[in-house]
Amino acid sequence: MAQPRTLVLKEHGTNCEEESRYAFERAGAKAEIVHMEDLIRDKSRLREYQILMWPGGFSYGDDTGSGLAWANRIRDNLWEEILDYVNNDNLVLGVCNGFQVMAQLGLFPTIDSTYGEPQVAVTHNTSARFIDRWVDVEVSGSDRSPWLDGIDTLTMPIAHGEGRFYASDHVLKLIQGEQRSIIRYAKGQACEYQSLPANPNGSVDDIAGLTDLSGRVLGMMPHPERAMEFTQLPDWPLQKEKLLREGKELPKDGPGLKIFKNAVKYFK
Repeated sequence: MAQPRTLVLKEHGTNCEEESRYAFERAGAKAEIVHMEDLIRDKSRLREYQILMWPGGFSYGDDTGSGLAWANRIRDNLWEEILDYVNNDNLVLGVCNGFQVMAQLGLFPTIDSTYGEPQVAVTHNTSARFIDRWVDVEVSGSDRSPWLDGIDTLTMPIAHGEGRFYASDHVLKLIQGEQRSIIRYAKGQACEYQSLPANPNGSVDDIAGLTDLSGRVLGMMPHPERAMEFTQLPDWPLQKEKLLREGKELPKDGPGLKIFKNAVKYFK
């Protein structure tokens, strides 16, 4: 398949669908934004796409809890279709609000390969404040997920008030012991440049994202679609001067593009 087709879902309150579509198209996929209303009217459309993404934002204002209203709408109207989709050889991505929706739907960590049973939560930051900054992450088990293949570290922005990952001790031990990919907050270039702590929200085990057992379903709080260009990095002017003085070529791509390129590569 030369160009996989991507469906970027839109719902009342989402605000990252345009950047997400751009990210997939920049990586070489065909991408289309489809509103939930249109997909519910014609559920068969889902079968036309190889990649599905829940983007970030504040669906339904997060009034009943982050991602809960959107998750309930999916469960009431599209659940059988979503189950069929994730059980086939397709890729699924949820970012920020999408991560929260997927947690509510039980699409990860899928302990015992069970979809539909919420096993973790994404709740209020320990600071009780909305946080908008850049973070560094490390990836363990990158070879177990098409999304994260060959990725050891990434730098991306976050923007959330409810991004703290929580799991019980029992579930956490199972997650840590299973063969899956896990994204964790870590001290890196962006944190050092901004003099900020690595873990921005108090997430247990520093978890910023993780996959289901298949590796094809990935949820994460940081926004890779907002780290597509080198000039989006918080310290890009400093990096530019260093590279120029070393006689090196300035990069064009940002670190987040790797995730979307991996998705395209999977279908090639």
